[in-house]
Amino acid sequence: MSDRISREELVKIYNIEITFFDSLDESGLVKTETENNVKYLLYDELPTFERLTNWHYDLEVNLPGLEIIHNLLQKMEKLREDNRRLRSFSYFPDEDWDVQ
Repeated sequence: MSDRISREELVKIYNIEITFFDSLDESGLVKTETENNVKYLLYDELPTFERLTNWHYDLEVNLPGLEIIHNLLQKMEKLREDNRRLRSFSYFPDEDWDVQ
């Protein structure tokens, strides 16, 4: 069994609305497991959950905004991985090709 935390515990710990958690789950922004009618968030998903929770409650970003930001960050990470992979085929591996 994976390390995980129940939805109810998260709601108490982070002082959030249960509907917000359910919205994150329904939109696919976090992945949950259900066992005996109890939803659980895997510990691996906690950094994403915390980031989205902070953006929503501290910066007042709504769910569509969270989806857009999350998708853009995933695309940026994919581009970084592609860039690293392409650099490994470069004739100049010692060159610093980072663009700021």
